[in-house]
Amino acid sequence: MEEDEKIIVKDAHGNVLENGDSVVIIKDLKVKGSSIVLKQGTKIKNIRLTDDDDLIECNADGIKGLVLRVEFLKKG
Repeated sequence: MEEDEKIIVKDAHGNVLENGDSVVIIKDLKVKGSSIVLKQGTKIKNIRLTDDDDLIECNADGIKGLVLRVEFLKKG
């Protein structure tokens, strides 16, 4: 990816997300491969953007390397 081709990642409400932002989950989400459910209202800190504008990486509830779709998040 070239420097002038910056991917713009937006949350469910259209707010632009950046590396290090905090987000809040807007819907209960089941984590694949685990019995853990991330509840609505859970705050996730220090997100990392990916090369895909629909996905972010984060750590939550002891799960490292969790990948979430931005359509289930709002900027917190």
